[in-house]
Amino acid sequence: MRIAVGCDEAGLPLMEVIREQLKGKGIDLLDFGVHSTDPVDYPDIAAQVAESVANHQVERAVLICGTGIGMSITANKIPGVRAALCHDTYSAERARKSNDAQVITMGARVIGPELAKSIIDAWLASDFAGGRSAPKVDKMNAVDAQYRAQRTNE
Repeated sequence: MRIAVGCDEAGLPLMEVIREQLKGKGIDLLDFGVHSTDPVDYPDIAAQVAESVANHQVERAVLICGTGIGMSITANKIPGVRAALCHDTYSAERARKSNDAQVITMGARVIGPELAKSIIDAWLASDFAGGRSAPKVDKMNAVDAQYRAQRTNE
């Protein structure tokens, strides 16, 4: 599995923990940074990471900022991407099983390293279950396609 990762300076300490966790599992990382505490605009990172998912360079992605909210909002602007903000293991599991979320976002100012590692483990261990959720994900994809087509025709 190949996973893209990205953070802003607020998310850097937690992302360093997650990078090590993923590398320890033998996961190939496509790293969009950051690697210093110099200020960056999180939408720039989130868009690049989400585009790597949309373009099938990676199967999944992890984004971390102060709260995880801005990263989630930005990633969800990229057509074909479903990003979920998760601060507990149940949400991480359901993000994959029910919503087929390829991107998980977390807030470094909201959760600590041990919980973040547990959340990543739950998310990695889960796959889209289909079943009753499949028509709902299909509808999400249809909404995405509809708005993409409208923007193309404008």
